[in-house]
Formats: sequence, C-alpha cells, structure tokens
Amino acid sequence: MIEPNPVLQSLKLLWEGTPEPKKGPKPTLTLEQIVQTGVELADQEGLEALSMRKLAQKLGVGAMSLYRYVPSKTELLNLMLDAVSGPDLERESSFSQGWRTGLEAVGHGGRDQYLSHPWLLQVNWTRPVLGPNSVADMELILSGLQDLPLSDREKMNVVVSLDSYVTGAVRQEILSQRAAAESGMTDEEFWSSQAPILQEIFDTGRFPVMAGLDDDTFTGTWEENFQFGLALFLDGVEQRIVRHTPSRG
Repeated sequence: MIEPNPVLQSLKLLWEGTPEPKKGPKPTLTLEQIVQTGVELADQEGLEALSMRKLAQKLGVGAMSLYRYVPSKTELLNLMLDAVSGPDLERESSFSQGWRTGLEAVGHGGRDQYLSHPWLLQVNWTRPVLGPNSVADMELILSGLQDLPLSDREKMNVVVSLDSYVTGAVRQEILSQRAAAESGMTDEEFWSSQAPILQEIFDTGRFPVMAGLDDDTFTGTWEENFQFGLALFLDGVEQRIVRHTPSRG
C-alpha cells in the first residue's frame, strides 16, 4: 500500500480546498476556520500544545471528525504557515517607492510576523510547501526587484539572505523575552545584578576597552538593533547593485 504524500496532500488543500463529500453529512466546519483556530492555539500555547485532539476540543468537535478535513498535523501545519504568510498593503505600496523601501518593509514585516507568532521559530521552513499566500508574497518581492541589474539567482540570494537576517535577529529578541518570563527578571534587573562584580573586574585594568565603554553602550532597544542591522544589509545590496550597473561615462 502506497503511503499518502503529505506534501501533495497539503498542496491540494492549499490550492483546491476541501473537496465536497459525495455522500454523508455536510461539513460543519470550514478549512479556514480549522486553520485559523490552529494558529490561535499555537499563538496562545506554543507549537508543542498543538495537536489534532486539542484543536478538536477548541472547535467543539470530535477529534476524528477533523480528519475529514485535514489528514494529519503535518498538513495542518503547512496550511497554518501559508495562512500567516502573504503580502499586505504596506508591503505592496512600499515597492512603488523603490526596491530598498520595499525590502525594508519586507524585513519589518517579517519581524512583526515572528513576534506575532513566536511558534514560527520552531518550524523548519527550509522546504516550504508553497500555497497561494506564499507564492503571492514571493511574486510581489521578485517583481519589486525585477529591474535590478542582478541575475534571478542573485535576486533570490538577496531574498534568502534577508530572511536569514530577520530570523536570526528576531530569534534573539524572542529568546530574551522568554528568559525574562521564565526567570521573572527584566533585562535591566539581570544586568544590574552582575554590575558590582563586573565593576570590580573592570577596575583591575584587565579589560580597558570594556571598562571605557560609554554609559549608553548597552541601552539600545531591540527595534533599534534590528533597524541598524537591516540598514547595513540594504547598504550591502546597494553596493552590489552599483558594481553591477554599467557606467554611463
């Protein structure tokens, strides 16, 4: 017996929806309702809390009835990923102002996406199942980069590199939030608790550069750090474009 392919099943659900049953009772739920409830459950309790049984309880139906719509948690997760993806009005309008403004909006949109749905960091996105929202988002971004003097491969490298930066930066931010919640200490309280001992160490002269740092060195916000790194990334892309642009003499 051939095992069902979850990728193909996910694609059919993403692009065609749930087929109408040829016989039996009419569906009482919609696929969109199931997926949205799954997203809400993961947002509230984390990805580890997501199960077909718990989702069924939240929807007020029997666990087995969910399998009429979604074959397993694997397909459900693929649908959830596409549901929280896709272009928005800000991202669409930003590219009309130029590629750099567009990519900046993509970067901030990605950060907002992760902060709204922290469970996304627990998902392996290296082999995404491309649904309507994901494809529409990629279409928008690549359209915004279409006139750049870069090959299609280089443009995709820009997109992947930007996503890697966003993921890494926001991971640090979310982990910091979790550390504060788990320890019951704010960042300020955590670092203040170390200050007396560190001051004694710095007073010995062993670390003159660290000891001489400005008082506001570590007062930057996560948003400030993110924007600074994003600007450096876009500066690099801009320099790459300049090198690829033919001189006009």
